[in-house]
Amino acid sequence: MVRTPASLPEHGFGMLNLAAPRLDTSVSNRVEWKIGDTPVSYPDALAHMEARAQAIAEGKAGEQVWLLEHPPIYTAGTSAQDSDLIEARFPVYRTGRGGQFTYHGPGQRIGYVMLDLKRRKPDVRAYVRDLEQWLIETLAEFNIKGERREGRVGIWVQRGPTSLLNSREDKIAALGVRIKRWVTLHGVALNVEPDLTHFAGIVPCGIRGHGVTSLADLGIPATMADVDVALKKNFRKVFG
Repeated sequence: MVRTPASLPEHGFGMLNLAAPRLDTSVSNRVEWKIGDTPVSYPDALAHMEARAQAIAEGKAGEQVWLLEHPPIYTAGTSAQDSDLIEARFPVYRTGRGGQFTYHGPGQRIGYVMLDLKRRKPDVRAYVRDLEQWLIETLAEFNIKGERREGRVGIWVQRGPTSLLNSREDKIAALGVRIKRWVTLHGVALNVEPDLTHFAGIVPCGIRGHGVTSLADLGIPATMADVDVALKKNFRKVFG
């Protein structure tokens, strides 16, 4: 008999359930890509993710990655502090993902990832590292060096030589994850050409003293279609 712990650590990414059923072998293992042409409301996106994740857990559907944009909104993760909402310029949604406050809006590519970690690898930390690597590899397609930072969530870009006093680091991509019955929900947000002033209504991810940037802000004239191609290519490179 396999013993299941009475409780499991959340790790900031949502509670896990080791008792999820095995996938029906008749369901294709190929990841389906869904690409949104117009901004999708946050409640509609959540409803889709919840339904798809449940179907994946029950072996009734295959894995999916959904690339989309949202209208301007702020979302608050499970660790969000009310003091980090400086000005509610846009609708604010409380959500079950890990992390703190973030902004979503036009010009930002959201990647909602619904994968079956029980079939792949039931390791939450490894999954988060893979999401980070996916973003780093994607940015490299545009000659941008995206980097992790100890103690800071997201992917960062060094602005100017490290020896200069006025050099800084800006965040170019964020991530927030929830795991339900070993199926992943939520995912990543990559700044392509959003209005960066919209981030001023929050303390992004609870991190003060650093800014945000985008491909356009860095002088990279990439279209959303260009970014989608890079995301798909490098997803396969990282996740198979």
